[in-house]
Amino acid sequence: MAHGGSAIARRDGKAYFVDGAIPGELITGTIEVDKGSWGRIRLVNILEPSDARTEPACRYFGRCGGCQWQMGDYEAQLEWKREIVAGQLAHLGQHPDPPVRPTVAPGPPYGYRNRMDYRVASGRPALHERKSRQLVPLSECQILHPNLADLMVDLGDLSGAQAITLRTSTTTGETLVAVRGKIPAQASSWGSNVCRITGDGTEPIIGEARLEETVAGVTFRISGTAFFQNNTPGAEQLVRLAAEAATVGETDTLLDAYAGGGLFAATVGQAAGRVVAIEVGSVEARDLQANLNRAGIDDFRIVQAPTEEAIERLDEYWDVVIADPPRRGLGVDGVEAVTAAEPRALVYVSCDPASLARDTALLAEWGYELDWVTPVDMFPHTFHIECVSRFARAY
Repeated sequence: MAHGGSAIARRDGKAYFVDGAIPGELITGTIEVDKGSWGRIRLVNILEPSDARTEPACRYFGRCGGCQWQMGDYEAQLEWKREIVAGQLAHLGQHPDPPVRPTVAPGPPYGYRNRMDYRVASGRPALHERKSRQLVPLSECQILHPNLADLMVDLGDLSGAQAITLRTSTTTGETLVAVRGKIPAQASSWGSNVCRITGDGTEPIIGEARLEETVAGVTFRISGTAFFQNNTPGAEQLVRLAAEAATVGETDTLLDAYAGGGLFAATVGQAAGRVVAIEVGSVEARDLQANLNRAGIDDFRIVQAPTEEAIERLDEYWDVVIADPPRRGLGVDGVEAVTAAEPRALVYVSCDPASLARDTALLAEWGYELDWVTPVDMFPHTFHIECVSRFARAY
């Protein structure tokens, strides 16, 4: 499997990417793209199927672009993700023997998403069609948490809305519907908190524009459409692995870069003597303040700014850093920023194996060696891969 979800086929020594195929299969297809050294093939027939091929659970699979791998056995998916991470680290990260652990499956492969962002088409929640910008209206979604699956059935006609976000707390069972555009007349019948998405946040319409979720014993406030991990058992695993990698002690200062609402600062940070958290988003920064207080962390500092700028304002050092950057990764400026105090360890939480691999090569130039990487399957049946990595200062 290639990073991006397609299988890699070879014919006469040339590599082709085949969407919908599984490693080990003999297939026929039509060449759609030929770039000389590689190409893309549209799958036509599967002559010899893989033992890992299974029947997709969703009737929209193959057309809807939300999932890419429902045709594959789940145990096989976990290994594909481990291999993809190892391949990216070897190719882009220039690591001769990537120390990639087995992929962690935090929970069931269906019914896991506590949040889903939809567009609206034909009055229904919709996702983009596979390999297209066209929208597919949906009446159900197999990867939604049961609270949201039930809510989706009750939404009714959403005409007039442009987009809709569904969220739930797996702790309290509460749900939140955030609407961009017209609020449907039947919103009061949903039995949910409802808010309107505005240019600078959310406006409560019914109930509060927030939820509470408990991870690793800490109850987090999550406002509106603010970022929080979409898989709650997966968030528990990320915290567990980050704590293992950080090995924070009571005399340490922990820097949480790209802190969001404080998932790591409020959990792993409990073992530290001091926490410094950096978050650029204003809504997330307010949640971060509340969540650090809720976690009982007494000695902390929050800097609201881009991480690269915030580092220049800091007049203190940190012993360990946890960095959870956006998909583009740290890059040169981010690597320079988080390593500026020469911390003894860096915990890197990544949502993209390619950017992780590129940053691994950069971190090596700055004297940080990769100890281990653990993929966590936050998004079963998709090609998306979350990883927790530990880097140690070599000199």
